[in-house]
Amino acid sequence: MASCRIEWKRSAERDLRGIDRKQIPRIVARVERPARNPTPVGSRKLVGAERVYRIRVGDNRVIYEYDAPDIVCIFHVRHRREAYRWSLANRNPQLATRLSRMR
Repeated sequence: MASCRIEWKRSAERDLRGIDRKQIPRIVARVERPARNPTPVGSRKLVGAERVYRIRVGDNRVIYEYDAPDIVCIFHVRHRREAYRWSLANRNPQLATRLSRMR
């Protein structure tokens, strides 16, 4: 399979600043996997979104979207408690209301 281009959103770059420095190389190595295969082993499609996936890296989750045949867009790198609320709520208003009721 051809290699995909990885785009880091500003929000993902900001999220990396708040993560333990020892974890960052591990996270970046896992993010490089979708560059070769947009849906690597261990990735999961998020419910309620068409092209949004997550990769688990320890307690952190990398939320990304596989847009076009050659673009992978990284949205968030957050702790598992916060990852799903933020990413899906910002992209899907109906899901945002359901998540707000769960809090």
